[in-house]
Amino acid sequence: MTEYIINVTEIEELQMTKDINALNSIFQKARSVVVGGGVIRLVRKSTTGGIQPFDELSNEEQLKTYKKQVFKYL
Repeated sequence: MTEYIINVTEIEELQMTKDINALNSIFQKARSVVVGGGVIRLVRKSTTGGIQPFDELSNEEQLKTYKKQVFKYL
């Protein structure tokens, strides 16, 4: 099964800089993984350098909901 990792810290940085093209690129890649039967893992990098997974998106509807939340503040 294919998986795609989304670093939420990076998403937040792109939101602050309003880099819509980069965000759209991330969500386009994520969508192609989900449509192909893969899983999206949402992770956050800790201050110690570790990666902490905290959520998983396994279908297109979940991804659409997450994308809507991200773009809500732009």
